[in-house]
Amino acid sequence: MPRFRFIDASPGSTARRFILSGAGWFLAATLIGLLAAVELVAPDLVQSRYFLFPRIRPSHVNTNVFGFLSMMLIGAMLWAVSRLAQAPLWSEKLGNCTLWLWNAAVFAGMVSLPMGYTQSHEYGEYVWPIDVLIVAALALLALNIFKTLERRRERLLYVTNWYAIGAVVATLAVYFLGNVMWHPLTGALHGMNDAEWAWFYGHNIFGVWITPLALGLCYFWLPREADQPLYSHTLSLLGFWPYFAFYMQVGAHHLLEAPAPGWLKLIAEINSVGLLIPVYAFLANQWLTLRGRWWKIPGSVTLKFIFAGTVMYFFVSTQGALMALPSEQRLLHFTNWTVGHAHLGLLGFAGFIACGAGYGVLREMYGEFWSSRLAHLQYWFMLIGIAGFTFVLSYAGLVQGSAWRNGETVYRVLPELVVPYLARAILGTFIISGAAIQFYNFLRTIYGRAPVRMPWLAPEAGSLDAVAGG
Repeated sequence: MPRFRFIDASPGSTARRFILSGAGWFLAATLIGLLAAVELVAPDLVQSRYFLFPRIRPSHVNTNVFGFLSMMLIGAMLWAVSRLAQAPLWSEKLGNCTLWLWNAAVFAGMVSLPMGYTQSHEYGEYVWPIDVLIVAALALLALNIFKTLERRRERLLYVTNWYAIGAVVATLAVYFLGNVMWHPLTGALHGMNDAEWAWFYGHNIFGVWITPLALGLCYFWLPREADQPLYSHTLSLLGFWPYFAFYMQVGAHHLLEAPAPGWLKLIAEINSVGLLIPVYAFLANQWLTLRGRWWKIPGSVTLKFIFAGTVMYFFVSTQGALMALPSEQRLLHFTNWTVGHAHLGLLGFAGFIACGAGYGVLREMYGEFWSSRLAHLQYWFMLIGIAGFTFVLSYAGLVQGSAWRNGETVYRVLPELVVPYLARAILGTFIISGAAIQFYNFLRTIYGRAPVRMPWLAPEAGSLDAVAGG
């Protein structure tokens, strides 16, 4: 087993450590989620105030978003950017510092939220000191990416690089603005202004951070695994620019039943439906790239995960556009339908792509990951868990919405939800099993195999590591 170093300047260490950290946070987040799901079935099971549902639910959500998804996608994206630039990361040391800052932020959030320290905004519950850590890490990440691209040997900026640039630049602004960081004590505005601001942030942390990283990695891995070129550069343009143009204004569709300005609601509805243009352009580009290569999907762990992620992207995006319409919101808003939609987007679409990209990076670093059988088993555990999860929560949402629309009170509907909630907890164990398999498989790969030598990863003259003697 290699000796542990807090700051590791060896080639690929930043990507590897981000991916491994993401796998560890995935396991932690799903365990917290299982506890929350069990509490919905047996609320008297937990007596400690620190582990009650209102406290651990935001811990589960934020650890998934900023721990699992962010860290695994960052690691895979750093590898892709470096690979496409045909140049090593500008500074592995700076990358390692970014990694520890990000881990510190996620750990602090997982501890502070159950203790009741929160700013009470969806995806923005972290308190101000944690926000500072994340913004600092984002700034360092942006610096490393831009400096790497500045020294690239391949002059063409492939579409994956566009998504990397768009994600870090947009998220730096969205995170600072959305968390109202100029009000450190509250992280909030007042009245409807706060609600509108909160949903601008809440939707965009998924739309301009998690999703662009995942889409960029699809452009990197799917053509490589299919062993043929991307179907259309023109479609990649149609999938990129309208995406950022439409997505930034969709957050207010969560406020259709609130006293928000009518013009703001209309813009959100139009952009939510218009978002289907870049979504379907992206999907057509990915799936047409697979033409004549569909037979490769069952045998490739990376392709299997990423293709499943694109299928879930189709469903979650189509569902999201329909959910922005007033007629559907009157039936399904504030129900478990929305919870199922969120899980399909985060753990389904983005989660599957993150896992597939993580396996792809480790395979390139080490020649192969430790166990292909375990990786395929993880795929089926996660597929059963996420698909079943989405189905039972959608069913529960339809029950709730129909009952409430017919005048039933909330408490009289609760007995109807016992079976779906129990099924939700059971299906959660499949997802936890997949997370545990992945973490074990990654550990055995990293600490049980020797890295493959890649000359293009060696620090070159002008890089920060070379200047600092790394």
